[in-house]
Amino acid sequence: MSGARIAPGSRKDVGLVGWVISQGAGLVNRTTAPNLFLTLGRHRKLFRGWLRFAGRLMPGGTLPRRETELVIIRVANLRSCAYELDHHLELGRRAGVTPDDVTRLLAGPSDESWSGWPPRERALLDAVEALHHRQDLTDGEWSALREHYDERAAIEVCFLAGHYEMLATVIETLRIEPDRPRRG
Repeated sequence: MSGARIAPGSRKDVGLVGWVISQGAGLVNRTTAPNLFLTLGRHRKLFRGWLRFAGRLMPGGTLPRRETELVIIRVANLRSCAYELDHHLELGRRAGVTPDDVTRLLAGPSDESWSGWPPRERALLDAVEALHHRQDLTDGEWSALREHYDERAAIEVCFLAGHYEMLATVIETLRIEPDRPRRG
């Protein structure tokens, strides 16, 4: 099967609030209204609840935006979720993720450049790897994370990585198609 399994909704399908949010997100992202929002918006109550939760992680989380984007880009790459990756490569660039960072994120820990991350970012990205591959952290991985992050931030790291894993599953399962760049 190719193409979206559920077509992005119209204003009538997603309601006025969902439509306005989607249009605003498109302006911020420099794209048409995100197909993700217009698809999930077909389930209005769930969309609004998800949006509040997702917004508490990004952009409203307590982690620095650069670190948030490092996590999301790595998860998107691990999940081979082009939709998520495309969005967050641009958002990451705006948050200070450099082209060299992206190269390392896409190469992963098997690449010799992985060891070049500063200790805090290395602990963060090692946690992302473990959460993706084992859905858990060893005591050593947890200790490494906690050397750099307090309790609340460590909880947020787990939620952030898990949320973008879940979102990649939804995006891929529903076959949400890429957004088009905004003209002009």
